Amino acid sequence: MSRLHITHRTNYAYNSPATTSYNEARMTPVTDAQQITLESSITITPRQAVATTYRDYWGTRVTSFDVHVPHDTLEVLASATVEVHRADPLVPDDDLADWDRMESTETVHEFSDFLPQTRLSDPGDDARERARALRAPRPHQSARNVLEWLDEAMSYQPGVTAVTSGAEDALATGKGVCQDLAHIGIGMMRALGIPARYVSGYIHPKPSVPLGTEVAGQSHAWLEWWDGAWHTWDPTNTKPAGDLHVLVGRGRDYRDVTPLKGIVSGGQGSRLSVEVLMRQVA
Repeated sequence: MSRLHITHRTNYAYNSPATTSYNEARMTPVTDAQQITLESSITITPRQAVATTYRDYWGTRVTSFDVHVPHDTLEVLASATVEVHRADPLVPDDDLADWDRMESTETVHEFSDFLPQTRLSDPGDDARERARALRAPRPHQSARNVLEWLDEAMSYQPGVTAVTSGAEDALATGKGVCQDLAHIGIGMMRALGIPARYVSGYIHPKPSVPLGTEVAGQSHAWLEWWDGAWHTWDPTNTKPAGDLHVLVGRGRDYRDVTPLKGIVSGGQGSRLSVEVLMRQVA
């Protein structure tokens, strides 16, 4: 178990005043069986922003806000304290799905959101052929084969891809960031008929620092797949999500859980700065 405090600041400095903007922030951690959000807040500058909150189709808490006054800067400061007690389920082999169950009408219907490829998850023809070669007698081992292959095929390197890059783009370079690695893993599993979904959140990167020490944290992405039970995997760190992972939202790909997105009138361009700070308090 860990208790983590997170602050996530996103700032857009416009080259000239923006007149209007419409935005959605997905920065509030969820409360579920493996983590509890003890407190959370979102502060928006300019203060004249009109905000509402709701849960979207995927269960993510969304802060939707409009700004209708001229503004040189738009800033969103999200803060939360979360208690995490995360463990990957220990599922008996007899309870794991076989291929007949995975391909059944019931399974395909139940997981219809997480089986079709999206533009960001589609790994391309060559990778789909490779996925078929990784298929094992059981879906669980097939998923493990995909994750082992992914670790060998890709290297973590920022600056090579963009948020608009898809799995096929990243595979072509052999390099990418957490978003790319998650998309590739998801796409390869979907190519095998294994339901897989994208997870957005935060990770505390320095477990050895003393309690109470504030460190530069990270917005992070990992994946989950289903083969009779949901399992987590962080392909950037080659391990299941643990007590230092804080979950904000799940979806088909990055576009379903983008931390901050919107449209703006005016501004004539902007400069973006993002800061995530994390502190383990227990």
